[in-house]
Amino acid sequence: MSIYKWARDALGDDLREAEAQGFDRLMALRALLAEVVQQNKASRDAQELAHELQFLADNLDDERDYAFMRP
Repeated sequence: MSIYKWARDALGDDLREAEAQGFDRLMALRALLAEVVQQNKASRDAQELAHELQFLADNLDDERDYAFMRP
């Protein structure tokens, strides 16, 4: 199992538990994201974390066409 599959499975379990407790899925995701960022801040340089978060934000659109991907 890859670390990414483990994370996907763990997140799925956490979301099911949150929903079973009556929490809204979107709010649970926001709370989890906030906690992941806080945990990262404690272990990483803030600038490095900001760059990674910006990269993820810049690449949210799965349909985006990148120039380097064109023939």
